[in-house]
Amino acid sequence: MPYDNAGMESFFSSLKQQITHHERFDNRGQARARIFDYMEVFYNRQRPHSGLDSRSPADFEKMAVLFN
Repeated sequence: MPYDNAGMESFFSSLKQQITHHERFDNRGQARARIFDYMEVFYNRQRPHSGLDSRSPADFEKMAVLFN
């Protein structure tokens, strides 16, 4: 299906706009650490997602566990 990559395309667009286009990294280790922090701390735990009723993925998952 042509829409299979929509979620990943959206994620990489956000990553590029919020991190990689605005920061300069001294080495790969620094880039990896910053991208990991973006993904695990901000994107998955804090950033509201419109497709999840303006909840973070972590909050949405907690809610799903409570209702199952």
